[in-house]
Amino acid sequence: MNKGFFKILNLGVVLCLFLFVSCSNVQNKSTLRGNIVIDGSSTVYPITEIVAEEFSIVNPKVRISIAESGTGGGMKKFIEGEIDIVNASRKIKDSELDRAKNNGIDAQELVVANDGISVIVSKDNTFATNLTKEEVSHIFRYDNPAKYWSDVREGFPNELIKVYTPGTASGTFEFFTEIVNGKAKLQREDAIVSEDDNILIKGISGDKYSIGYFGYSYYESNKDKINLISIDNVEPSTQTINDESYLLSRPLRIYFNKNNLDRQEISEFLKFYLLNAGTLAKEVNLVQLSDKSYENQLDNLK
Repeated sequence: MNKGFFKILNLGVVLCLFLFVSCSNVQNKSTLRGNIVIDGSSTVYPITEIVAEEFSIVNPKVRISIAESGTGGGMKKFIEGEIDIVNASRKIKDSELDRAKNNGIDAQELVVANDGISVIVSKDNTFATNLTKEEVSHIFRYDNPAKYWSDVREGFPNELIKVYTPGTASGTFEFFTEIVNGKAKLQREDAIVSEDDNILIKGISGDKYSIGYFGYSYYESNKDKINLISIDNVEPSTQTINDESYLLSRPLRIYFNKNNLDRQEISEFLKFYLLNAGTLAKEVNLVQLSDKSYENQLDNLK
């Protein structure tokens, strides 16, 4: 046989393989359609975003938009029926549940991962490596907070403390102030606040005598710029967050309207979320739940 025949034969084999792969890809793509709107916590945002990206690969005709206006901001929109799912770094309040019911919304909770709020300082700060809960409260509390580091502990430098915290619409802010200061949403008045964790990181990393807090995942993503503080000799880690020995451990949640489960794009997205959250949580530096926890929640969706 001549060389031309083999060239034609090889071309035919390549074409067949191309058609096979193309057909396989088409078959693997879902025909599911719809729109899903999500808003809420910046801490929960990364895991919801990566879940949505993976979901969109197999369901390209489902459009998912995700914003991060904070747990409080997202919860308001959810209660009013403006969004389908809210990312939440705190539990929904009874007052919010009541308002949702009045609006015909049956709010249901899914816990998707665990987190530990990280108290952090600049890389140049080598003196504040471990603080007691009382010392942390002295820095962040509303009444007579520490003005200088020397007010916190004898031997600390006589330098002004600059405080950076999440904004008041943040579930992280609400959880932290309740645990550390004893009352939710109450903290020192001169703190620099922002809903954007990147602004907090920039401010803290650039000031040796600053301090702040945000979710563990943001520390892990930026630990080359900032130092982590232990509280009562316990540092946040996968183990201390899961066993709750770390003071600021907390579950991360999403809420959805049970009445919307008849919308297939939403029911399939929620199932996909629970089936993949454990693996994807690690990719965004969150702490996965046990397999049983995800399985039990998945059973409740059926």
